Amino acid sequence: QVQLVESGGGLVQAGGSLRLSCTASGLTFSNYAMGWFRRAPGKEREFAARISSSGSSTYYADSVKGRFTISKDNAKNTVYLQMNSLKPEDTAIYYCAAVWKFLTTTRPQDYSYWGQGTQVTVSS
Repeated sequence: QVQLVESGGGLVQAGGSLRLSCTASGLTFSNYAMGWFRRAPGKEREFAARISSSGSSTYYADSVKGRFTISKDNAKNTVYLQMNSLKPEDTAIYYCAAVWKFLTTTRPQDYSYWGQGTQVTVSS
């Protein structure tokens, strides 16, 4: 019933930009904080960015801080990840996920709902 659908992935040259979108349905979007995670080839899933339910608070992994920006539009049930200055090491499948708004967490196991992911490939 609950669905999170990512879009916006693709292939980009190092130094370029992409904007990912994740649209949610089947849940009250304003009751959830949203996170972006990624899974690179041969590696475990890792946290990238989180945004509070209101959109007023954000948190980033050190690996993406200063380059990525997370935002959300509650009216559109959509969370975004603007990715600038992309590096080859950013290559991964990117997933959006939802967690109850009172839980301040970056742990994947705490998130209740997940999208299927969108592939981001950054060439050298």
